[in-house]
Amino acid sequence: MFNTSKIFLKVLILTVLGFSSQASWAQNTTISGKLIDGKTEAPLAYANVSVFDNNDELVTGTVTPESGVFQLQVERGEYTLRIQFISYQTINRKLNANQNSIDLGTIELSEDVNQLSEVEVVAKRPQMEMKLDKRVFNVSEDLSNIGSNAESLLDNLPSVTVDIEGNVSLRGSGNVRILIDGRPSGLVGISGGSALRQIQADQIERVEVITNPSARYEAEGNAGIINIIMKKEKKGGFNGSVSTNLGYPIIGGVNSNVNYRKGNINLFGAYGITYRENFGGGYIDQEFTPEDTTYSTYVDRQRERSGISQNARFGLDYSFNENTTLTGSFLYRISDENNLSYNYYDDYNGINRDTRELVRRSVRIQDEKEDEEVLEYELNFTKTFGGDDDHKFTADFQYRNNTETEDSDLRNERFIISQNQFVDSIQQRSLIDEFSENILMQANYVKPIGENRSFETGWRSTLRTITNEYEVTQNVEGQEADSVLSDFTNDFIYNENVHALYAIYNSEFNKFTYQLGLRAELTDITTRLKSPVDTTNARDYLNLFPSVFMTYEFTKLHSLQASYSRRFDRPGFRSLNPFSNFNDDRNIRIGNPNLNPEFTDSYEVGLVNNFNDATLYSGLYYRRTTGVTERINTVIDGITYAQPQNLAERNSIGIENNYSHDLNDWWRLNGNLNVFYSETYGVVDEQVFQAETFTASGRATSQMSFDNDFNFQLSAFYRAPQQTTQGTRKAFYMVDLGFSKDVLDKKGTLALNVRDLLNSRKWRTTTSGEDFYYESEFQWRTTTVTLSFDYRINSNKRNKEKGREGGDYEGGGDEY
Repeated sequence: MFNTSKIFLKVLILTVLGFSSQASWAQNTTISGKLIDGKTEAPLAYANVSVFDNNDELVTGTVTPESGVFQLQVERGEYTLRIQFISYQTINRKLNANQNSIDLGTIELSEDVNQLSEVEVVAKRPQMEMKLDKRVFNVSEDLSNIGSNAESLLDNLPSVTVDIEGNVSLRGSGNVRILIDGRPSGLVGISGGSALRQIQADQIERVEVITNPSARYEAEGNAGIINIIMKKEKKGGFNGSVSTNLGYPIIGGVNSNVNYRKGNINLFGAYGITYRENFGGGYIDQEFTPEDTTYSTYVDRQRERSGISQNARFGLDYSFNENTTLTGSFLYRISDENNLSYNYYDDYNGINRDTRELVRRSVRIQDEKEDEEVLEYELNFTKTFGGDDDHKFTADFQYRNNTETEDSDLRNERFIISQNQFVDSIQQRSLIDEFSENILMQANYVKPIGENRSFETGWRSTLRTITNEYEVTQNVEGQEADSVLSDFTNDFIYNENVHALYAIYNSEFNKFTYQLGLRAELTDITTRLKSPVDTTNARDYLNLFPSVFMTYEFTKLHSLQASYSRRFDRPGFRSLNPFSNFNDDRNIRIGNPNLNPEFTDSYEVGLVNNFNDATLYSGLYYRRTTGVTERINTVIDGITYAQPQNLAERNSIGIENNYSHDLNDWWRLNGNLNVFYSETYGVVDEQVFQAETFTASGRATSQMSFDNDFNFQLSAFYRAPQQTTQGTRKAFYMVDLGFSKDVLDKKGTLALNVRDLLNSRKWRTTTSGEDFYYESEFQWRTTTVTLSFDYRINSNKRNKEKGREGGDYEGGGDEY
């Protein structure tokens, strides 16, 4: 692995140096400036800035970022600069570009009274945009996300899947890092899957999927990074939105976003409250074939989940001047869930389903109360130099603590066949008290070097402590006092300190752009199991993570991208904790304190084609992972234990295609197809675990917008079967419908969403070992219907859709 990576890096560096020798002859003029609102003096984001030649043909263009600052480069000559922004007067200015740079300073735009009363939206942001190192999904335009939560929203993105436990996978790999606004966040919490269900889709603006992150990003997450960008208005004055949701199974909620900007102060806030009920279930059909006997068990599983969650975000931006801003924000999230589950067990002699004999029946009932509270405080300092957003210093500090309590009453009842009734047998209680404290400190500096080059460097430190107290007690009929089950009761402490430095060099000349980066991370992890036996396990490791990105622009519409990065996954808190839940006493998950990190070398090359009405990206990727971690199932006395183990390696190669086509001005098609082949091999306790799989997943969406402000969307998703080291994940498909209608002079939108129309979102698997075989099926929730109403305050719908299709805008937060 390492020889291949070194050879590849040498070839890339030699190629870069060869191209660099040709850069000296280029003679360009840099055009820069800043756009502001003439009344409020607020920066104008998403405005179109274009340069045309004397034949009125487009030479180049850009869309302003949130700072309103723009910068363009043209060959020397005479041009016309055109600035366009919906509801503002268009500016045309002649330019004589015969010098190294032209600074236009601050340009004020005035509102166009006629446009304000007559303008209609002619282009929406595309659902997907390609960047140098990421794909941006504008999920606020996706009707299938109306009334849903972040878990469902992510499960609706190309190449992203969410399993029955809320674990997120990207391109078939579950090692994904999830960020909120570019940083770890209390909105994700201790239990990522469960916390994603608490974030309402109404509060999310877009999602960035980074399949091959550069050295700028933290090295954790072999499969990549998913960055969720929350909504935050940038207009002057007071504006915001309020949305309500009602649905079946029972869903009810209100979400709001408000913003007030005046002068050098910007206040922003959001609040949401949601009540939700979900019904799900499935089965496990188990066959056991140890020496000298055979027996089987059929488990019927039923789940009822309900709960209320609230989250509030408030913050203040203070601008000392147009170049220096300090932002402080506060997040509070609380959730209160009730989970009721039933496991009905039928135990048989033999494994032949036609002849096996029922010998015993029992039921395990769990009534769980789950409470979680999150507090998060953030400070951000940003300074740009000379109004240039490319020359910038930022510093961040974040403090977060999470408290989570799971209190479960568990009851086992056995069925007396002769009496034909269930009888109370054993009552148990499990109590988990978990506390997490997190500190993040980071700073970075970006400095342009000449006209087409830049250097970036940064530092980041995270300090994390988690304490987990887990107690299981049991009361048997006839006994007066509860007894503690020492095999499951424990007190676990997890400490993780990570320190990182990185540096990136960017260069652009002629049609070639490249980026070279290197990141160093020092990790110090200590786990302590205080009971039943006081045991400490300390590990530290220093690793280097290089990255290379290159783009060659054949034309302004067609380009070739190539990238390489090295990443890893540290074993997490739950994977290292040797004790786990006790919900199902016949199928138990446990941790492994001896786990080592996974390391992945990732290569990708892709072709971006922009046509008049369509965009196509085709990419080939290859990942080689060592120290692969998988949960291995073993059976002891009829009880299944699933424990993570480090296998040897995995090699994956795949092709991904993303396609978007505007058939006309009212009908758009989007499609994604990911096809990959993967080999996994490893040995645990002298037993070989291996799998070869060739599989695919795809998603297609049809969006229609009609003249009466009525919109329709149909989405379909399919994932083919996939082989695992101990079985198979069977095929999976789902269909969604969405409708929306603008009302109240476009200030409001009424929408109806049907999620999983065919009630087919079911996870089906097979698992096998030397002396067992399982078939299982599970569904978290049935078909969901949601009715939503969104009302915008001083921010009608056309203001939220500014920017031409395919425009380039960067998003939310600095990920270091």
